[in-house]
Amino acid sequence: MTNTTGKTFTVTSFGSSHGKALGAVVDGCPANLELKIEDIQEELDKRRPGTSKITTSRAETDKIEILSGIFNDKTDGTPITGIIKNNQHKSKDYENLKNTPRPGHGDYTWKEKYGNYDYRGGGHGSGRVTIGHVIGGAIAKKLLSKFNIKIISHVTQIGNIKAKTVNINLIEEYANKNPVRCADLEAAKSMEELILEYKEKGDSIGGKVEIIAIGVPTGVGNPVFGKLDGEIAKSLMELGSVKGVEIGMGFDVINHRASEINDEFYIKKENRDKKNIGTRTNTSGGILGGISDGMAIVAKIAVKPTPSISQIQNTVDLEKWENTKIEITGRHDPCICPRITTVSESSLAIVIADNMIRSGFIHPSDLNKTIHR
Repeated sequence: MTNTTGKTFTVTSFGSSHGKALGAVVDGCPANLELKIEDIQEELDKRRPGTSKITTSRAETDKIEILSGIFNDKTDGTPITGIIKNNQHKSKDYENLKNTPRPGHGDYTWKEKYGNYDYRGGGHGSGRVTIGHVIGGAIAKKLLSKFNIKIISHVTQIGNIKAKTVNINLIEEYANKNPVRCADLEAAKSMEELILEYKEKGDSIGGKVEIIAIGVPTGVGNPVFGKLDGEIAKSLMELGSVKGVEIGMGFDVINHRASEINDEFYIKKENRDKKNIGTRTNTSGGILGGISDGMAIVAKIAVKPTPSISQIQNTVDLEKWENTKIEITGRHDPCICPRITTVSESSLAIVIADNMIRSGFIHPSDLNKTIHR
């Protein structure tokens, strides 16, 4: 089982939904990055359950404890280990699922592959394990902030309700004003109503999330294997419930001619500096030939409805070897989109931090050697 992402800046997740604890080991972060526990806790609080009526009612505090890697509020170059204890799990809610795989979940495939499968809340395959992503993402974000790189996200669609385009500089401010995390405040109200409507019916609904990296310099990534957009797509597709990834205009490119969507270059200032070359549009999503072009990197993910619903569904009993029905109890999000925003930001931040180091923009062992060179 692969539990590590990244090549130089790596994040290894551990733990399970109903185990004693879960967390992450982050390796490859250069020393001398100013990092406090509050920097990580702030990101964890964004994905924490039980924060609104459109999220699961599992009221975990998700308070992190740092075991290693930080000394005198700075990274020391050694692995950073963060751990969070589970306090509010109700394992009895899952006893009837021991031999009856939930439709839409990985229960059946995990059990077939590994045999010994922790069915309580999905075990290591639970969305709760994305705590590890967020720990790694918080550190990656802090590292990237030293180079004026910012990662933001917002929900752009829930069901058939689509948000209007919002100025990129206002996305973060507006998205923080509502539990749906949609930057179009009018659409956010309708989205929340729709989510609650499906929650009342014991059902769930899917949607779309856009993730943006602002300030990534030109030259990050590789042109053949290890393309930056390829690594971003892989990282986002590895999030549970994500069934599609687009970079830039994505699938809409099939509806246009090259003369319509080619991102034409222009000189912003006369002095010869690659930072002064820009493109008039950004249909490519900030990546050309697998390498960042200096424009905002834009990715979108399609998020399926939460498969755990309270309606009766058909499944099989693997012990009795017969068809049966299942009724799922427990506490679940009626829509995954609001909370996956933070997780998707973390995934993008990890990929960019890893590639910034590998592409020579960040010194791999001592951050001061990068900043002062």
